[in-house]
Amino acid sequence: MDERSVDTAGPREERADTATEVFLAHRNLLFTVAYEMLGSAADAEDVLQETWLRWVGVDLDGVRDRRAYLVRITTRQALIRLRALRRRRESYVGSWLPEPLLTTPDVAEDVELADSVSMAMLLVLETLTPTERAVFVLREVFDLDYDEIAGAVDKSPAAVRQIAHRARAHVAARRPRGTVSAEQTRGALEAFQRAVETGDLQSLLDILAPDVVLVGDGGGVKQAVLRPIVGADKVARLLTAGLPRVPDGASLHPAHVNGHPALILRVHGEVDTVVAVRVDDGLVTGLYAVRNPEKLSHVERETVVSR
Repeated sequence: MDERSVDTAGPREERADTATEVFLAHRNLLFTVAYEMLGSAADAEDVLQETWLRWVGVDLDGVRDRRAYLVRITTRQALIRLRALRRRRESYVGSWLPEPLLTTPDVAEDVELADSVSMAMLLVLETLTPTERAVFVLREVFDLDYDEIAGAVDKSPAAVRQIAHRARAHVAARRPRGTVSAEQTRGALEAFQRAVETGDLQSLLDILAPDVVLVGDGGGVKQAVLRPIVGADKVARLLTAGLPRVPDGASLHPAHVNGHPALILRVHGEVDTVVAVRVDDGLVTGLYAVRNPEKLSHVERETVVSR
């Protein structure tokens, strides 16, 4: 065997091992960045694959901050994919909702992280431009400095400051009303589940806020409301009218979805619908029912999100 090939293979393998270790150490963070930018776990996984392919070609000796470098690659790849997704979502059948994630209960302990991955917040982020979304997520959720963000979005630090200010104001005007404890949400969710299971219209009206919004996402594959339903009376009557059509073998179970208590409807053991719930002041203010089968694979196993 040629000694030269042995000598060069060793360092190359070591570099590959180091690159792998660094990537795996930050993988959950990178997934969370991509998911918050895209609202799609499947697309976030694809972004991680693209990030890895670029990362293994980097000369690590020249990288001062490996975490920041990985976040920059991930952000750039997510921006490319987000712009393509925006065009696809314009032709989406009915309302579009983020892909739900089954998360560990301890995510709720990090209030800011749980809020940032909630269905309600991800829908607010959808109203931002791709660059605004990237800047907001990196600054407000992951606390990157403006210089780091500038490198990720190809803008000057001064421009990033302006974008961050604009995005922050936009989100503040549209974000959920405030932080709600997990205990409050869990209590309201239990009352909501009892009301749904019993079909008690008055009990439903008692737990729903007057301006509650129900959004359904069937993706044109499963039946779902095509437009948001607003108002306690309309939502309660829709839910009670739909109960007789629930097939035998259906069961409703509490779970943690996107950092908050939620309900999962299974039919003969298979996930049929994920209902994420927004609670404010002890009342249900938002119901987000995802039925599109293509979006339900990440509620079969827990996904770790981190920052």
